[in-house]
Parts: sequence; structure tokens; C-alpha cells
Amino acid sequence: MSKYKPQKDQADILDKAYHLIQSVPYRVTARWLFYRLLQESCFKDKDAYKAKFLPLLSKARKSFYKKWTPETLADDTRITVIRGNGWTSEMGFLKAVGRAVCTLDKWQDQDYYVELWFEAKAMKAQFEYYTDHITLRPFGGDCSIAFKWQIAKELEEAYKRYGKPIVILYFGDMDPKGFQIPISAVKDIRQWAKVDFEFIRCGLNQGDEVTYNIPENPDKPGTYQWEALSDEAARELIKNWTEKYISQGLFQSTESLEKDITNQFHHRWSRFIGQAR
Repeated sequence: MSKYKPQKDQADILDKAYHLIQSVPYRVTARWLFYRLLQESCFKDKDAYKAKFLPLLSKARKSFYKKWTPETLADDTRITVIRGNGWTSEMGFLKAVGRAVCTLDKWQDQDYYVELWFEAKAMKAQFEYYTDHITLRPFGGDCSIAFKWQIAKELEEAYKRYGKPIVILYFGDMDPKGFQIPISAVKDIRQWAKVDFEFIRCGLNQGDEVTYNIPENPDKPGTYQWEALSDEAARELIKNWTEKYISQGLFQSTESLEKDITNQFHHRWSRFIGQAR
């Protein structure tokens, strides 16, 4: 049971907000909910969105107030929903199936299940280039409640699937915000995930600025940004940490098996297509 006890006017808003959420058959965003409440005069103006509304919802969701949970609302993201397309003929479908490639689970033979989390979305391409098969989670600053809840539940699923230690390798800026972001996120994720995991801050850490000759952030003396690392230094940090917990040889063995299975399937399918013509 939640220990959070909002003031009466806040409790009234939360009750009305939850009623609005339940009134539609789809998940809604915080912004949608705010404008509905604004129309019903629960707030005076748009300035209340960040000043009052978001902090109130955050407290209710993180405290599990009444029926509120971290997944009550959807993230407010821009995603194109493409529908209605498909194959133009049966043969087109059959040929497409024949081009399928076998993809095997890369973690079933590893000693650990590993994920890479990092601070800036701009770092995604770099981590994609220097790693294979590892789930990447760019934070893009402070994480939303829904994103942290999603991580917690997906870590639970990973443990159920593999039953092996979970290791999180984190990379971010060396400044006050760069240290606060993961601490805040991990605190909530640990609380919501019914599974243990090891969290390791791999960089930037004290001393990295000397080891890798990183220039200071000119706007904030005494702080250092990941993006200021040379590409060679970033590669070294990423590789050194991932190779402590991941066997590239096991990854390669799985990839080789995938190719063998795919080749066998393509051979058999080509014979099937020939018979179907």
C-alpha cells in the first residue's frame, strides 16, 4: 500500500485524471491528459504542465498511489504507424519467405547477460559500431518513468530466459549531471525489477581525463564529455569493458551455425518453390 498521501486538491486531480485514462481504450500520454484536465479547469494555464502537473504524476506513479503505476501512461514519442501494406501475390510471399535468415539467440551460451547503457543519444552509432548483439539503451538525459519501468520488466524477462547474472555497463559524461542521471535511474529500476543486476560505471570516471587526454568542456571547466574522447580512446574503453564479460568466440560460433542453417533452408526452399510453380 502506498505511503504517499497527496493533499486533497491533488488527490482530486489524480482521481479525475485516472478516470479520464480509463475512459478511453488506448494508452494516453501525460500531455494528452494535461490538456483534458486543463479543459475541465483543473489547472489555470499551460505553465502548470511542468510546474505542477508532471511532478504530481511522477510522485503518484513512482509511489504506486491507488492504481497509479509507472506504466499507467505512454511515453510521448513521435512514431509513424504504417499499416495496410503487404505482399501483392502468393509467389511474392513465397519468394520472400525463401530469403529468410536464421537468427539464433546469442546469449544462451554466454556466462553473463550484458547490456550497455549510455547518457547521450548521439553516442548510439558509436556503440553500435564497436559492439555486436548487445542491447543498447541510450538515456538521452533523465529517463522517463515509463522507460525505467520498461527496463525493469525487460531485465526480469532476461533473467527468466537465461537464468544467469545480469551486468549493466554504463558510459556517460564526467560532470555532476553525468553522475546523477544513472544514479537516479538505477535507484528506480532496482526498486521495480524483481531481479538483481550488477551496475558498473565504465567511464568517464575520475582519471580518465588524464589517461585519455580528454580536453575540458570549455563551457564548464573541470568537467569532461564523452564526445570529447578520441574515437580510438572510446573504442578502447568500450572493448576493454565488454570483453571482460562477453566471449566473442561464442558469438562467432553462433553466427557460424546461423549461416549453416540459413544455407540449408535456402537450398530446401528453392526446391519447394520449383515444385510450386
